[in-house]
Amino acid sequence: MRKLTFAFAHLLIAATTLGAMSSASANDYPPRTVNMVAPAGAGGGWDLTIRTVAKTLKDENLVSSNLPVINRPGGGGAVNLTFMQTQKGKGDLISVYSPPILLTNLTGMTPYSYKDTTPLARLISDYAAFVVPQDSPYTSINQVMDALKKDPKSIKIGGISTAGSMDHIQFLLVAKAAGVKDLRDIDYVSFQDGGVVAQVLGGHIDLISTGLGDVAGLLESGKLRALAQTADKRIGEGAMAKIPTVKEQGIDVTFENWRGLFGPKDMPKEAVDYWRDALQKMTETAEWKAAMKRNGWEAAYQDQAEFEQFLSATNEQYKTLIQEVFR
Repeated sequence: MRKLTFAFAHLLIAATTLGAMSSASANDYPPRTVNMVAPAGAGGGWDLTIRTVAKTLKDENLVSSNLPVINRPGGGGAVNLTFMQTQKGKGDLISVYSPPILLTNLTGMTPYSYKDTTPLARLISDYAAFVVPQDSPYTSINQVMDALKKDPKSIKIGGISTAGSMDHIQFLLVAKAAGVKDLRDIDYVSFQDGGVVAQVLGGHIDLISTGLGDVAGLLESGKLRALAQTADKRIGEGAMAKIPTVKEQGIDVTFENWRGLFGPKDMPKEAVDYWRDALQKMTETAEWKAAMKRNGWEAAYQDQAEFEQFLSATNEQYKTLIQEVFR
């Protein structure tokens, strides 16, 4: 497997003053402000998740701090993960992550992984979705796979994560299960600035590989048409509930996009305890449950200890999957 280049760590670490935050202490926690970080641009799944968390916590009066949302994109989440190494021992940064916190390390893009953070809680499961413009000639995921079997360069795939990260990997896993060969030759283009929708609507790429919750609004608006999603059953409501699974189209694979929250490594105990309590209460609120239904998310709450066990086991599973896809 060709390792991706990691070239930005020292630059990020040198810029610690851009995000300097005060340490938490037992006497003054929580601080006036806790930065809620989406490690990608606006409009994606991480952004939607962290904004929903922040809004619910404030609406339900579960957190007294100000909770501004900061977008720190780059490297499929690796830029923010590198920045978090400058915040060790602090308690006023919370970041959302999902499979890329494992994948960017396993593919060699960054030396850091979930072990260089403080996992707090797993919240939800989302799934992959593959969408095309309404005027696309492809009306099923099998038509896409048939085209790739004939010529792996015939279809250009776009996503907001980097090559070798989640949007790329989830499509390759489906392609592999469908019998597509030469997976390395499939064209994948990353648009981390959030411009992937404009690219597919403009005809510059053919298909978007993304999260199911990310496309709900566009599906309702009629601009895009979803060919498939990777849950083991149809989920959500409205246009989302009409999206067929890849399994019901004869491709025997599923892919779960879990999402959870992480603090900096060595986050103070009082901060960890505070957030574990607040997040557990948040998941029981009517507002959070309504957001999950609206976005096609499934409840997947795990408290810190169980979440850490999940991360360890999932990291090993992803390692095997990457070796199978790129061998």
